[in-house]
Amino acid sequence: MFWLAIALLCLVPAVQGATSDFAWCYHNTSCNDATWATNAPSYCNGSRQSPINIDSTKATLDSNLKTFTFTKFDSKTALVKMENTGNTSKTYLWIKLSSDVGSGVTVSGGGLSEAYTVLQFHLHWGNMASTPGSEHTVDGTRYPMELHIVSIKSSYNQNVTAALKDSEGVAAFGFLIDVDTSTTGQPASWKTLTTLLSQITQKGQAIDPLSVSVSVDDLVPANNLKSFYRYLGSLTTPNCEEAVVWTVFKQPVKVSKDLIDLFSTTVRVGDASSPYMMNTYRNIQPALTVTHNSSPKTSLSFGLLLLALALWMS
Repeated sequence: MFWLAIALLCLVPAVQGATSDFAWCYHNTSCNDATWATNAPSYCNGSRQSPINIDSTKATLDSNLKTFTFTKFDSKTALVKMENTGNTSKTYLWIKLSSDVGSGVTVSGGGLSEAYTVLQFHLHWGNMASTPGSEHTVDGTRYPMELHIVSIKSSYNQNVTAALKDSEGVAAFGFLIDVDTSTTGQPASWKTLTTLLSQITQKGQAIDPLSVSVSVDDLVPANNLKSFYRYLGSLTTPNCEEAVVWTVFKQPVKVSKDLIDLFSTTVRVGDASSPYMMNTYRNIQPALTVTHNSSPKTSLSFGLLLLALALWMS
């Protein structure tokens, strides 16, 4: 079990996994996530660790969670570099999609205290679509993949160290990826993204600049950005800093099985003889307080009430 991330590489250290000072992994009992709390007691042994299972029945409605404003998520020039920086001593791998941090890719609203500057995005997955690998689960269900967009408060001016010392210095956005069983090679944007994997199968390989144009909006449709859960948690890799405002969107992004399968059958953790990367997620941590911005169950019940009333009056 290895870890892979696809990220917007900025001109500052990447947030996820950048602060670890010990060899950690997912696959080996000597260094997997069961050991992180001992090897990195600050903060992997903390009280607000991520990921968690989101129990939708216990999430409370928060009227302060308004609509997000995503700035330059439609830019097809913000993503400029994709690199395999796998480290076999730690048995994990970064694949990074990079963005010039001065390009103004930001997120505001949604109950955040200020605007946040996007630094990177990355993915977690299992072993092809049949073995799910999302980090968060919802009502006990683990999805095939999960996309994380990671940002820090814009006021820190790309100072990741300062952001990690702030209990809300980082804002992470989680998108659950589910299988679209009705098609292959879709969405087109995800097909474009996955075609690049074959060029960076081994550690140290990079595509710079990218030979294709794709935006974050292309990967995450607007309809998936309306309803979400919110909680205060941590980074999901050592040192697991408890500095993250988590937003997990309710509506999964649908991707065809053939494209999901490519992640765990194309990219390796080292050279051509090393294992493929798979099952790259941290196990679920103790429950935390979760809020949300909409109440679909209430809306559904109201709709059923109206239907019953119409039938009664007919």
